[in-house]
Amino acid sequence: MNRKQFFLGMILASLIGGLVAILGVSLLQNNQDSSTNFTEKQDTSFVNWLADDRFVIPEGINFVASAEQVTPAVVHVRSTVTMGSRESGVDPMEEFFGFRSPRGEAPPRQGRSSGSGAIISEDGYIVTNNHVIENASKVEVTLEDNRRFTARVVGTDPTTDLALLKIEANNLPFIPFGDSDQAKIGQWVLAVGNPYELNSTVTAGIVSAKSRNIGILRDESGLQVESFIQTDAAVNPGNSGGPLVNLNGEIIGINTAIASRTGGFSGYSFAVPSAIAKKVMDDLLEFGTVQRGLLGVIIMDVNADLEEFIGEEVSVNRGVYIREVNEGSGGEEAGLQKGDIIIGVDGFDTYTTSALQERVARKRPGDQVEVTFLRDGEEMTTKATLKNISGDTKVVIKELPKTTSFEGVIFEDLNATIKERLELEGGASISVIDNEAWREAGVNEGFIITKIGRTKILSGADVLEALKNYKGEEVTILGVYPNGQRSYYELDL
Repeated sequence: MNRKQFFLGMILASLIGGLVAILGVSLLQNNQDSSTNFTEKQDTSFVNWLADDRFVIPEGINFVASAEQVTPAVVHVRSTVTMGSRESGVDPMEEFFGFRSPRGEAPPRQGRSSGSGAIISEDGYIVTNNHVIENASKVEVTLEDNRRFTARVVGTDPTTDLALLKIEANNLPFIPFGDSDQAKIGQWVLAVGNPYELNSTVTAGIVSAKSRNIGILRDESGLQVESFIQTDAAVNPGNSGGPLVNLNGEIIGINTAIASRTGGFSGYSFAVPSAIAKKVMDDLLEFGTVQRGLLGVIIMDVNADLEEFIGEEVSVNRGVYIREVNEGSGGEEAGLQKGDIIIGVDGFDTYTTSALQERVARKRPGDQVEVTFLRDGEEMTTKATLKNISGDTKVVIKELPKTTSFEGVIFEDLNATIKERLELEGGASISVIDNEAWREAGVNEGFIITKIGRTKILSGADVLEALKNYKGEEVTILGVYPNGQRSYYELDL
Protein backbone atom coordinates (compact mmCIF):
# COMPACT_ATOMS: atom_id res chain seq x y z
CA MET A 1 0.00 0.00 0.00
CA ASN A 2 1.44 3.35 -1.06
CA ARG A 3 1.23 6.57 0.91
CA LYS A 4 -1.71 7.91 -1.14
CA GLN A 5 -3.81 4.79 -0.60
CA PHE A 6 -3.19 4.94 3.18
CA PHE A 7 -4.51 8.50 3.50
CA LEU A 8 -7.53 7.73 1.32
CA GLY A 9 -8.34 4.75 3.60
CA MET A 10 -8.13 6.92 6.69
CA ILE A 11 -10.47 9.52 5.19
CA LEU A 12 -12.95 6.83 4.16
CA ALA A 13 -12.93 5.23 7.64
CA SER A 14 -13.59 8.60 9.23
CA LEU A 15 -16.55 9.25 6.95
CA ILE A 16 -18.05 5.83 7.69
CA GLY A 17 -17.57 6.35 11.48
CA GLY A 18 -19.27 9.71 11.33
CA LEU A 19 -22.25 8.30 9.47
CA VAL A 20 -22.60 5.48 12.01
CA ALA A 21 -22.49 7.98 14.90
CA ILE A 22 -25.12 10.21 13.30
CA LEU A 23 -27.35 7.21 12.63
CA GLY A 24 -26.95 6.02 16.25
CA VAL A 25 -27.90 9.39 17.72
CA SER A 26 -30.88 9.58 15.40
CA LEU A 27 -32.09 6.14 16.49
CA LEU A 28 -31.55 7.06 20.18
CA GLN A 29 -33.59 10.23 19.80
CA ASN A 30 -36.35 8.33 18.06
CA ASN A 31 -36.44 5.77 20.88
CA GLN A 32 -36.59 8.53 23.50
CA ASP A 33 -39.36 10.33 21.66
CA SER A 34 -41.40 7.11 21.60
CA SER A 35 -41.07 6.58 25.38
CA THR A 36 -44.28 7.04 27.35
CA ASN A 37 -42.77 7.53 30.83
CA PHE A 38 -39.66 8.93 32.47
CA THR A 39 -38.45 5.52 33.61
CA GLU A 40 -37.91 4.53 29.99
CA LYS A 41 -36.42 7.90 29.14
CA GLN A 42 -33.96 7.78 31.99
CA ASP A 43 -33.09 4.13 31.42
CA THR A 44 -32.34 4.85 27.75
CA SER A 45 -29.50 7.25 28.48
CA PHE A 46 -26.83 7.33 31.17
CA VAL A 47 -27.21 3.59 31.68
CA ASN A 48 -24.92 2.52 34.56
CA TRP A 49 -22.90 5.69 34.27
CA LEU A 50 -22.37 5.61 38.05
CA ALA A 51 -21.63 1.89 38.19
CA ASP A 52 -18.02 2.46 39.04
CA ASP A 53 -15.91 1.70 42.09
CA ARG A 54 -15.21 5.41 42.44
CA PHE A 55 -18.86 5.99 43.41
CA VAL A 56 -19.34 3.08 45.86
CA ILE A 57 -19.98 4.39 49.40
CA PRO A 58 -17.16 3.27 51.68
CA GLU A 59 -18.31 0.84 54.36
CA GLY A 60 -17.09 3.18 57.10
CA ILE A 61 -19.65 5.90 56.26
CA ASN A 62 -22.57 3.74 55.19
CA PHE A 63 -25.41 4.81 57.50
CA VAL A 64 -28.00 2.32 56.24
CA ALA A 65 -27.07 -0.70 58.36
CA SER A 66 -26.90 1.30 61.60
CA ALA A 67 -30.19 3.11 60.91
CA GLU A 68 -32.01 -0.12 60.12
CA GLN A 69 -30.70 -1.72 63.29
CA VAL A 70 -31.48 1.17 65.61
CA THR A 71 -34.82 2.67 64.54
CA PRO A 72 -37.03 -0.27 65.68
CA ALA A 73 -35.76 0.28 69.25
CA VAL A 74 -36.36 4.05 69.40
CA VAL A 75 -39.64 5.04 71.07
CA HIS A 76 -41.86 8.09 71.37
CA VAL A 77 -42.34 9.22 74.97
CA ARG A 78 -45.37 11.36 75.89
CA SER A 79 -45.84 12.76 79.40
CA THR A 80 -48.94 14.20 81.03
CA VAL A 81 -48.54 16.82 83.74
CA THR A 82 -51.48 18.14 85.75
CA MET A 83 -51.50 21.93 85.75
CA GLY A 84 -53.56 24.52 87.61
CA SER A 85 -56.62 26.24 86.18
CA ARG A 86 -58.45 29.54 86.62
CA GLU A 87 -61.51 29.81 88.76
CA SER A 88 -64.86 30.21 86.98
CA GLY A 89 -67.08 30.69 90.03
CA VAL A 90 -67.49 30.14 93.76
CA ASP A 91 -68.43 26.75 95.14
CA PRO A 92 -69.75 26.06 98.67
CA MET A 93 -67.35 23.17 99.11
CA GLU A 94 -64.41 25.50 98.48
CA GLU A 95 -65.80 28.07 100.92
CA PHE A 96 -66.29 25.59 103.76
CA PHE A 97 -63.52 23.07 103.18
CA GLY A 98 -60.94 24.91 101.09
CA PHE A 99 -61.28 22.45 98.22
CA ARG A 100 -61.71 23.49 94.63
CA SER A 101 -64.47 21.73 92.78
CA PRO A 102 -64.65 20.75 89.11
CA ARG A 103 -68.02 22.54 89.19
CA GLY A 104 -66.60 25.68 90.78
CA GLU A 105 -63.80 26.02 88.24
CA ALA A 106 -62.58 24.42 85.05
CA PRO A 107 -60.99 21.00 85.58
CA PRO A 108 -57.22 20.92 86.04
CA ARG A 109 -55.49 21.37 82.70
CA GLN A 110 -53.40 18.56 81.31
CA GLY A 111 -50.03 19.77 80.13
CA ARG A 112 -48.15 17.47 77.79
CA SER A 113 -44.54 17.06 76.79
CA SER A 114 -43.02 14.88 74.14
CA GLY A 115 -39.62 13.30 73.66
CA SER A 116 -37.82 10.14 72.69
CA GLY A 117 -36.28 7.13 74.33
CA ALA A 118 -34.23 4.04 73.53
CA ILE A 119 -35.12 0.47 74.49
CA ILE A 120 -32.06 -0.98 76.24
CA SER A 121 -33.32 -4.47 77.12
CA GLU A 122 -35.68 -6.95 75.51
CA ASP A 123 -37.94 -6.92 78.58
CA GLY A 124 -38.88 -3.27 78.21
CA TYR A 125 -36.43 -0.99 80.01
CA ILE A 126 -36.08 2.40 78.32
CA VAL A 127 -33.61 5.26 78.79
CA THR A 128 -34.76 8.84 78.28
CA ASN A 129 -34.14 12.34 79.67
CA ASN A 130 -35.39 13.34 83.09
CA HIS A 131 -36.80 16.59 81.69
CA VAL A 132 -39.02 14.60 79.30
CA ILE A 133 -40.93 12.92 82.16
CA GLU A 134 -40.32 15.29 85.08
CA ASN A 135 -43.40 15.79 87.32
CA ALA A 136 -45.47 13.63 84.97
CA SER A 137 -48.63 12.04 86.32
CA LYS A 138 -48.68 9.64 83.37
CA VAL A 139 -46.04 8.49 80.90
CA GLU A 140 -46.95 6.76 77.64
CA VAL A 141 -44.53 5.05 75.29
CA THR A 142 -45.28 4.34 71.62
CA LEU A 143 -43.12 1.80 69.82
CA GLU A 144 -42.11 1.99 66.18
CA ASP A 145 -44.79 -0.60 65.33
CA ASN A 146 -47.41 1.77 66.91
CA ARG A 147 -48.03 -0.32 70.03
CA ARG A 148 -48.65 1.95 73.00
CA PHE A 149 -47.86 1.27 76.66
CA THR A 150 -48.20 3.09 79.97
CA ALA A 151 -44.69 3.27 81.38
CA ARG A 152 -43.56 3.06 84.98
CA VAL A 153 -40.83 5.46 86.07
CA VAL A 154 -38.19 3.24 87.68
CA GLY A 155 -35.99 6.15 88.70
CA THR A 156 -34.65 9.55 87.71
CA ASP A 157 -31.39 11.47 88.05
CA PRO A 158 -31.73 15.25 87.61
CA THR A 159 -27.95 15.66 88.08
CA THR A 160 -27.37 14.03 84.68
CA ASP A 161 -30.88 14.62 83.23
CA LEU A 162 -31.51 10.89 82.78
CA ALA A 163 -34.44 8.62 83.63
CA LEU A 164 -35.22 4.91 83.42
CA LEU A 165 -38.67 3.72 82.34
CA LYS A 166 -40.23 0.24 82.22
CA ILE A 167 -43.01 -1.10 80.03
CA GLU A 168 -44.57 -4.54 80.35
CA ALA A 169 -43.45 -6.23 77.13
CA ASN A 170 -40.98 -8.90 76.07
CA ASN A 171 -38.85 -9.85 73.07
CA LEU A 172 -38.38 -6.22 72.13
CA PRO A 173 -35.59 -4.95 69.88
CA PHE A 174 -33.01 -3.03 71.89
CA ILE A 175 -29.86 -0.98 71.36
CA PRO A 176 -26.64 -2.00 73.14
CA PHE A 177 -24.47 0.56 74.89
CA GLY A 178 -21.22 1.39 73.15
CA ASP A 179 -18.08 2.92 74.60
CA SER A 180 -18.22 6.71 74.48
CA ASP A 181 -14.54 6.80 75.44
CA GLN A 182 -13.74 5.38 72.01
CA ALA A 183 -15.69 8.10 70.18
CA LYS A 184 -13.28 10.34 68.28
CA ILE A 185 -13.72 13.95 67.20
CA GLY A 186 -14.66 13.84 63.52
CA GLN A 187 -16.31 10.40 63.79
CA TRP A 188 -19.67 9.91 62.06
CA VAL A 189 -22.70 9.50 64.36
CA LEU A 190 -26.48 9.25 63.94
CA ALA A 191 -29.12 10.94 66.09
CA VAL A 192 -32.45 9.08 66.17
CA GLY A 193 -35.70 10.34 67.65
CA ASN A 194 -39.05 12.03 67.15
CA PRO A 195 -38.48 15.74 66.45
CA TYR A 196 -41.67 17.75 65.98
CA GLU A 197 -43.68 14.48 66.27
CA LEU A 198 -41.90 13.07 63.20
CA ASN A 199 -41.41 9.49 64.29
CA SER A 200 -38.22 7.50 63.67
CA THR A 201 -36.22 10.38 62.24
CA VAL A 202 -32.52 9.72 61.58
CA THR A 203 -29.99 12.52 61.13
CA ALA A 204 -26.24 12.26 60.62
CA GLY A 205 -23.30 14.33 61.75
CA ILE A 206 -19.90 14.09 63.33
CA VAL A 207 -18.59 14.27 66.87
CA SER A 208 -17.66 17.95 67.14
CA ALA A 209 -16.20 17.94 70.65
CA LYS A 210 -16.21 15.98 73.92
CA SER A 211 -16.49 16.88 77.61
CA ARG A 212 -18.56 19.99 76.96
CA ASN A 213 -20.01 21.91 79.93
CA ILE A 214 -22.70 24.33 78.74
CA GLY A 215 -24.27 25.20 82.11
CA ILE A 216 -27.82 24.01 81.48
CA LEU A 217 -28.32 21.53 84.33
CA ARG A 218 -29.45 22.81 87.71
CA ASP A 219 -29.84 20.69 90.81
CA GLU A 220 -30.49 21.73 94.38
CA SER A 221 -27.71 19.41 95.55
CA GLY A 222 -25.19 21.19 93.32
CA LEU A 223 -23.95 17.82 92.04
CA GLN A 224 -24.97 18.22 88.39
CA VAL A 225 -22.58 16.62 85.89
CA GLU A 226 -22.12 18.13 82.44
CA SER A 227 -19.63 16.42 80.18
CA PHE A 228 -21.56 16.32 76.91
CA ILE A 229 -20.61 14.92 73.54
CA GLN A 230 -21.13 17.77 71.07
CA THR A 231 -22.29 16.87 67.57
CA ASP A 232 -23.59 18.65 64.48
CA ALA A 233 -26.24 16.00 63.78
CA ALA A 234 -29.58 17.84 63.56
CA VAL A 235 -31.43 17.60 66.88
CA ASN A 236 -34.69 19.45 67.55
CA PRO A 237 -37.44 19.54 70.19
CA GLY A 238 -38.72 15.97 70.49
CA ASN A 239 -35.28 14.41 70.05
CA SER A 240 -34.59 14.68 73.79
CA GLY A 241 -33.93 11.26 75.28
CA GLY A 242 -33.22 9.60 71.95
CA PRO A 243 -29.96 7.81 71.23
CA LEU A 244 -26.81 9.10 69.58
CA VAL A 245 -25.32 6.01 67.94
CA ASN A 246 -22.14 5.07 66.13
CA LEU A 247 -22.13 3.27 62.78
CA ASN A 248 -22.09 -0.07 64.61
CA GLY A 249 -25.56 0.76 65.94
CA GLU A 250 -24.37 1.25 69.54
CA ILE A 251 -25.46 4.00 71.93
CA ILE A 252 -22.60 6.40 72.61
CA GLY A 253 -24.81 9.17 73.98
CA ILE A 254 -28.34 10.26 74.95
CA ASN A 255 -29.40 13.42 73.10
CA THR A 256 -30.24 16.04 75.70
CA ALA A 257 -29.88 19.65 74.55
CA ILE A 258 -29.34 22.02 71.66
CA ALA A 259 -27.60 25.38 71.54
CA SER A 260 -30.08 27.67 69.83
CA ARG A 261 -31.39 31.22 69.85
CA THR A 262 -34.51 30.21 67.93
CA GLY A 263 -35.60 27.01 69.70
CA GLY A 264 -34.68 24.94 66.66
CA PHE A 265 -31.44 23.33 65.55
CA SER A 266 -28.66 25.81 64.88
CA GLY A 267 -25.73 23.49 64.32
CA TYR A 268 -24.90 22.33 67.85
CA SER A 269 -26.42 19.52 69.90
CA PHE A 270 -25.29 17.77 73.06
CA ALA A 271 -25.57 14.23 74.37
CA VAL A 272 -24.84 12.60 77.72
CA PRO A 273 -22.00 10.12 77.04
CA SER A 274 -22.89 6.44 77.28
CA ALA A 275 -20.24 5.88 79.96
CA ILE A 276 -22.34 8.01 82.32
CA ALA A 277 -25.74 6.89 80.96
CA LYS A 278 -25.02 3.19 81.45
CA LYS A 279 -23.76 3.72 84.99
CA VAL A 280 -26.86 5.75 85.88
CA MET A 281 -29.16 3.13 84.32
CA ASP A 282 -27.41 0.34 86.25
CA ASP A 283 -27.81 2.28 89.50
CA LEU A 284 -31.50 3.00 88.89
CA LEU A 285 -32.17 -0.62 87.99
CA GLU A 286 -30.38 -2.04 91.03
CA PHE A 287 -31.05 0.57 93.70
CA GLY A 288 -33.81 2.85 92.37
CA THR A 289 -31.54 5.86 92.87
CA VAL A 290 -28.12 6.97 91.65
CA GLN A 291 -25.05 6.18 93.75
CA ARG A 292 -22.80 9.24 93.53
CA GLY A 293 -19.21 8.87 94.64
CA LEU A 294 -17.68 12.23 95.56
CA LEU A 295 -14.04 13.27 95.80
CA GLY A 296 -14.99 16.13 98.09
CA VAL A 297 -13.15 19.03 96.48
CA ILE A 298 -14.29 22.41 95.13
CA ILE A 299 -12.71 22.94 91.73
CA MET A 300 -12.35 25.26 88.77
CA ASP A 301 -10.63 25.12 85.38
CA VAL A 302 -7.10 26.33 84.87
CA ASN A 303 -7.44 29.05 82.24
CA ALA A 304 -6.41 32.59 81.45
CA ASP A 305 -8.70 34.03 84.14
CA LEU A 306 -7.63 31.77 87.00
CA GLU A 307 -4.59 33.79 88.10
CA GLU A 308 -6.65 36.96 88.30
CA PHE A 309 -9.38 35.14 90.24
CA ILE A 310 -7.11 33.59 92.89
CA GLY A 311 -4.57 36.40 92.95
CA GLU A 312 -1.50 34.24 92.49
CA GLU A 313 0.59 32.79 89.68
CA VAL A 314 -0.23 29.36 88.25
CA SER A 315 2.65 27.48 86.66
CA VAL A 316 0.62 25.36 84.20
CA ASN A 317 -1.72 26.06 81.30
CA ARG A 318 -4.36 23.43 81.87
CA GLY A 319 -5.78 21.21 84.57
CA VAL A 320 -8.31 21.39 87.40
CA TYR A 321 -7.45 23.71 90.24
CA ILE A 322 -8.52 22.75 93.79
CA ARG A 323 -9.98 25.79 95.52
CA GLU A 324 -11.02 23.95 98.67
CA VAL A 325 -10.96 20.45 100.17
CA ASN A 326 -13.99 19.43 102.23
CA GLU A 327 -13.33 18.27 105.74
CA GLY A 328 -13.62 14.51 106.19
CA SER A 329 -13.84 13.90 102.42
CA GLY A 330 -12.05 11.23 100.46
CA GLY A 331 -9.93 13.94 98.90
CA GLU A 332 -8.74 15.17 102.31
CA GLU A 333 -7.97 11.64 103.48
CA ALA A 334 -5.97 11.09 100.27
CA GLY A 335 -3.84 14.15 101.04
CA LEU A 336 -5.14 16.56 98.40
CA GLN A 337 -4.68 20.21 99.27
CA LYS A 338 -5.87 23.61 98.18
CA GLY A 339 -3.79 24.75 95.20
CA ASP A 340 -3.19 21.26 93.83
CA ILE A 341 -3.96 20.88 90.13
CA ILE A 342 -5.57 17.59 89.11
CA ILE A 343 -4.53 16.40 85.66
CA GLY A 344 -5.68 12.76 85.62
CA VAL A 345 -7.91 10.08 87.15
CA ASP A 346 -7.21 6.37 86.79
CA GLY A 347 -4.70 7.03 84.02
CA PHE A 348 -7.05 9.25 81.94
CA ASP A 349 -6.31 12.92 81.34
CA THR A 350 -8.69 15.29 83.12
CA TYR A 351 -7.68 18.79 82.04
CA THR A 352 -11.17 20.29 82.58
CA THR A 353 -13.70 20.19 85.41
CA SER A 354 -16.21 18.44 83.14
CA ALA A 355 -13.71 15.70 82.28
CA LEU A 356 -12.89 15.22 85.97
CA GLN A 357 -16.56 15.14 86.96
CA GLU A 358 -17.31 12.60 84.26
CA ARG A 359 -14.56 10.25 85.48
CA VAL A 360 -15.68 10.47 89.10
CA ALA A 361 -19.39 10.23 88.21
CA ARG A 362 -18.79 6.72 86.87
CA LYS A 363 -17.94 5.53 90.36
CA ARG A 364 -19.95 4.59 93.43
CA PRO A 365 -19.32 5.42 97.08
CA GLY A 366 -16.58 3.15 98.38
CA ASP A 367 -14.79 2.95 95.02
CA GLN A 368 -11.15 3.98 94.90
CA VAL A 369 -9.68 6.26 92.25
CA GLU A 370 -6.07 7.09 91.48
CA VAL A 371 -5.64 10.86 91.23
CA THR A 372 -2.71 12.41 89.36
CA PHE A 373 -2.01 16.02 90.33
CA LEU A 374 0.61 18.74 90.31
CA ARG A 375 1.90 20.38 93.46
CA ASP A 376 4.48 23.14 93.11
CA GLY A 377 5.17 21.89 89.59
CA GLU A 378 5.87 18.31 90.70
CA GLU A 379 3.65 15.50 89.42
CA MET A 380 2.27 13.27 92.18
CA THR A 381 -0.33 10.48 92.56
CA THR A 382 -2.59 9.40 95.39
CA LYS A 383 -5.50 7.03 95.90
CA ALA A 384 -8.78 8.40 97.19
CA THR A 385 -11.83 6.51 98.43
CA LEU A 386 -15.01 8.20 97.23
CA LYS A 387 -17.82 8.97 99.64
CA ASN A 388 -21.49 9.80 99.25
CA ILE A 389 -23.11 13.15 100.03
CA SER A 390 -23.58 12.05 103.64
CA GLY A 391 -19.83 11.57 104.04
CA ASP A 392 -19.74 7.78 104.21
CA THR A 393 -19.41 4.90 101.77
CA LYS A 394 -22.84 3.34 102.24
CA VAL A 395 -25.00 2.49 99.25
CA VAL A 396 -28.38 4.21 99.32
CA ILE A 397 -31.37 2.08 98.36
CA LYS A 398 -34.56 3.83 97.34
CA GLU A 399 -37.66 2.51 99.03
CA LEU A 400 -40.36 1.76 96.48
CA PRO A 401 -43.79 3.10 97.45
CA LYS A 402 -46.37 0.58 98.56
CA THR A 403 -49.11 0.17 95.98
CA THR A 404 -52.71 -1.03 96.15
CA SER A 405 -55.29 -1.39 93.40
CA PHE A 406 -59.06 -1.22 93.14
CA GLU A 407 -60.96 -1.99 89.93
CA GLY A 408 -58.23 -0.79 87.56
CA VAL A 409 -57.05 2.15 89.68
CA ILE A 410 -53.60 1.93 91.31
CA PHE A 411 -52.75 3.94 94.41
CA GLU A 412 -49.32 4.67 95.89
CA ASP A 413 -48.40 5.71 99.42
CA LEU A 414 -46.85 9.18 99.58
CA ASN A 415 -43.15 9.61 100.22
CA ALA A 416 -41.85 11.98 102.88
CA THR A 417 -40.74 14.61 100.35
CA ILE A 418 -44.23 15.07 98.88
CA LYS A 419 -45.88 15.09 102.32
CA GLU A 420 -43.48 17.76 103.52
CA ARG A 421 -43.84 19.90 100.39
CA LEU A 422 -47.65 19.81 100.41
CA GLU A 423 -47.88 19.83 104.22
CA LEU A 424 -49.90 16.62 104.30
CA GLU A 425 -50.19 14.15 107.13
CA GLY A 426 -50.65 11.37 104.60
CA GLY A 427 -52.57 10.32 101.53
CA ALA A 428 -52.47 8.09 98.48
CA SER A 429 -51.47 9.16 94.97
CA ILE A 430 -53.23 7.75 91.90
CA SER A 431 -50.62 6.37 89.50
CA VAL A 432 -52.84 4.55 86.98
CA ILE A 433 -56.51 4.99 86.07
CA ASP A 434 -57.96 2.21 83.94
CA ASN A 435 -61.56 2.68 85.04
CA GLU A 436 -64.26 4.46 83.05
CA ALA A 437 -66.19 5.75 86.08
CA TRP A 438 -63.12 7.46 87.51
CA ARG A 439 -62.28 8.93 84.12
CA GLU A 440 -65.81 10.26 83.62
CA ALA A 441 -65.71 11.84 87.07
CA GLY A 442 -62.72 13.89 85.87
CA VAL A 443 -60.05 12.41 88.12
CA ASN A 444 -56.52 12.52 86.70
CA GLU A 445 -53.36 10.55 87.39
CA GLY A 446 -51.29 12.21 90.10
CA PHE A 447 -54.30 13.21 92.22
CA ILE A 448 -53.56 12.65 95.91
CA ILE A 449 -56.57 11.39 97.88
CA THR A 450 -56.77 12.69 101.44
CA LYS A 451 -60.40 11.88 102.24
CA ILE A 452 -63.15 9.58 100.92
CA GLY A 453 -66.58 10.41 102.29
CA ARG A 454 -66.05 10.70 106.03
CA THR A 455 -62.92 8.52 106.02
CA LYS A 456 -59.51 10.13 106.41
CA ILE A 457 -56.91 8.69 104.03
CA LEU A 458 -53.30 8.26 105.15
CA SER A 459 -52.24 5.39 102.85
CA GLY A 460 -53.29 3.21 99.96
CA ALA A 461 -54.62 0.64 102.39
CA ASP A 462 -57.02 3.27 103.77
CA VAL A 463 -58.24 3.96 100.21
CA LEU A 464 -58.92 0.30 99.58
CA GLU A 465 -60.87 -0.11 102.81
CA ALA A 466 -62.92 3.05 102.23
CA LEU A 467 -63.82 2.15 98.65
CA LYS A 468 -65.01 -1.28 99.77
CA ASN A 469 -67.11 0.26 102.55
CA TYR A 470 -68.76 2.76 100.16
CA LYS A 471 -69.32 0.24 97.38
CA GLY A 472 -72.65 0.89 95.62
CA GLU A 473 -72.94 4.45 96.95
CA GLU A 474 -72.18 7.91 95.64
CA VAL A 475 -69.20 9.28 97.51
CA THR A 476 -67.13 12.48 97.57
CA ILE A 477 -63.39 12.07 97.09
CA LEU A 478 -61.24 14.97 98.28
CA GLY A 479 -57.55 15.61 97.70
CA VAL A 480 -54.84 17.69 96.10
CA TYR A 481 -52.73 17.63 92.94
CA PRO A 482 -48.92 17.74 93.10
CA ASN A 483 -49.03 21.42 92.05
CA GLY A 484 -50.96 22.24 95.24
CA GLN A 485 -54.41 22.60 93.66
CA ARG A 486 -57.09 21.11 95.89
CA SER A 487 -60.12 19.46 94.27
CA TYR A 488 -62.94 17.05 94.96
CA TYR A 489 -64.94 14.64 92.80
CA GLU A 490 -68.31 12.90 93.03
CA LEU A 491 -68.00 9.21 92.23
CA ASP A 492 -70.56 6.42 91.94
CA LEU A 493 -69.02 3.30 93.38
